[in-house]
Amino acid sequence: MTVTTPGELIHHTVLLDEAIDALDIQGARANGIYVDGTFGRGGHSRKLLSQLGPQGRLIAFDKDPYAIANAEQIHDPRFSIVHESFADMRAELTHLGINQVDGVLMDLGISSPQVDDAERGFSFRNDGPLDMRMDTTRGISAAEWLAHEDEQKIREVIENYGEERFAFQIAKAIVARRASESISSTRQLAELVAHAVKTREKGKDPATRTFQAIRIFINKELEDLEIGLVAAYDSLAPDARMAIISFHSLEDRIVKQFFASKVKVAQPDRRLPIRDVDLPKPQMRLISRMKPTEQEVLRNPRARSAIMRVAQRIGAS
Repeated sequence: MTVTTPGELIHHTVLLDEAIDALDIQGARANGIYVDGTFGRGGHSRKLLSQLGPQGRLIAFDKDPYAIANAEQIHDPRFSIVHESFADMRAELTHLGINQVDGVLMDLGISSPQVDDAERGFSFRNDGPLDMRMDTTRGISAAEWLAHEDEQKIREVIENYGEERFAFQIAKAIVARRASESISSTRQLAELVAHAVKTREKGKDPATRTFQAIRIFINKELEDLEIGLVAAYDSLAPDARMAIISFHSLEDRIVKQFFASKVKVAQPDRRLPIRDVDLPKPQMRLISRMKPTEQEVLRNPRARSAIMRVAQRIGAS
């Protein structure tokens, strides 16, 4: 499925059918309540709505005002959109009078229109303002942050969030450049990074890791993910599923570790006088781990790094 947005920018939804299938929407569950934690350009939401029964309900979240505008084009009484991060899921669902949901889907990738629209400042390929905010109505831009942050913090962000081994050189170059001119465009930053990176990874622009790192930091993506996973789990009804699609190792590691913490529980010494019924029980079971097919990657190269992990809540809530 493709979604056309203003400016004719096209987004190809990753793992579209697989993600909806993973939620196991069938039988009575077709009339349940579901959450799309990252509406984006609506591919997953529209597909999910096609699977819901007449009494079903879908609550979608997104920080991006452009995504909200796109979502408002869906005129379906079963659908509603919330202009907040999925980190606020629990509070927002409570506000809507919803205690439990029958499934949660979160696609953590940024959408193609976000990347391809130069005005958003996410891409080093198209020159534009160095913004990078998912929510352009709040917070500071990447340019504002780089103008005032100290060198050590810039280095830490690029190193930790971008896994960039030349973080020291890049941070030093940023601080040196801003002493003589502001770094306000994506092209300025990309060219600066290209000069600071001594060896290039095959097939990858030298600015890739730095842009990823600053985007993750500016939008608090990893912090939101950690909070959002807890909020999603706390919202699940028994036997409900979570399907999380990540696109880089930092995200996937957080998802993997979160699911592991719910699947594996520390067991006390069996020699202690504890009844089996009182032993700690797993809270989730792993359902699947999936990557896009070769055919999907050929159609949409941006899907190549995607990994979807699916887990199901067990026990009473």
